[in-house]
Amino acid sequence: MSGCYGEGQRPTVPYTAMTTAAISLEQYRPALVGHCYRMLGSIVDAEDAVQEAMLRAWKSLDGFREQASLKTWLYRIATNVCLDALSSAERRRLRPLDLSPEPETVRDGMPLPQREREHWIEPIPDAMALPAGEDSDPEQRTILKESIRLAFVAALQYLPPRQRAVLLLTQVLNWSAAETAEALGMSVAAVNSALQRARATLETRNPAVVPRALSEEQQRLVASYVDAFERYDMDALTALLKQETTMSMPPYELWLRGPDSIARWMTTYGIDCRGSRLVPVGTVGGSPAFAQYKRGGNPWALVVLDVGADRIENMTFFLDTETLFPRFGAPMKWS
Repeated sequence: MSGCYGEGQRPTVPYTAMTTAAISLEQYRPALVGHCYRMLGSIVDAEDAVQEAMLRAWKSLDGFREQASLKTWLYRIATNVCLDALSSAERRRLRPLDLSPEPETVRDGMPLPQREREHWIEPIPDAMALPAGEDSDPEQRTILKESIRLAFVAALQYLPPRQRAVLLLTQVLNWSAAETAEALGMSVAAVNSALQRARATLETRNPAVVPRALSEEQQRLVASYVDAFERYDMDALTALLKQETTMSMPPYELWLRGPDSIARWMTTYGIDCRGSRLVPVGTVGGSPAFAQYKRGGNPWALVVLDVGADRIENMTFFLDTETLFPRFGAPMKWS
């Protein structure tokens, strides 16, 4: 009987051209998420942009004539989706450190102004933003990883959208000026000019360099930080910090610099963090990240550490756990 199968039988569904095409598009999703994240500075916006790019690509698949690789074609679509999004954006995304040249001084009764999630740079896990290992050579993979570190993504926000796209396509993805010009509807001369201006702007932002991989000494440094934080031993913790170490806590505008200010905060406003647990959840551009749970196992922050040669250089506590914990694979309750 048509539509019926005997016991133990299963229908066989052939791989149609449509199914194969969908699989081909999907394999590039992590690389595209990473690219859109660099453009937009937000993990949520990057996911939305890639979804829109996939939809546009799917609708246009019949018109793809393999004049370029499928990957290049998808990057072109995703870049233009990001440019469309940035054309309607009211503001660039920031870190608290970008709001004022000098940090706050902790004072009794000081106000703690904050801004909505849409104002802040968000971290993205390496695993979500990088292509599979076999999809890129080690050197290219290192470039891709370093280009999603927080300091670099924050510096990119100071570039106009088209300059941002030019810089990422040429310097991160290693496209030629001609390929970039075709993708963005620009002349080669305009691409070269935009790239020159973008480089000049980035030099003034001077993003800190993050080591490509943590050495054994740096790994011990991170382990000592976690131990000191979980014991809430401020003497031990501040001994691991540079005099210029900064700490920030988006969505709060406040940021702090130096071991004394950080310790004062931790023992006053931040005293409820005593008894917390730091659970490793991967890396952000090579920087170690942790899910922080307060006593009782309640989520508090996604902590990203910038690690220098022998000291911790920056601590960012992202308090938007509802957005970030699921994307880093961290449970919303720790037991």
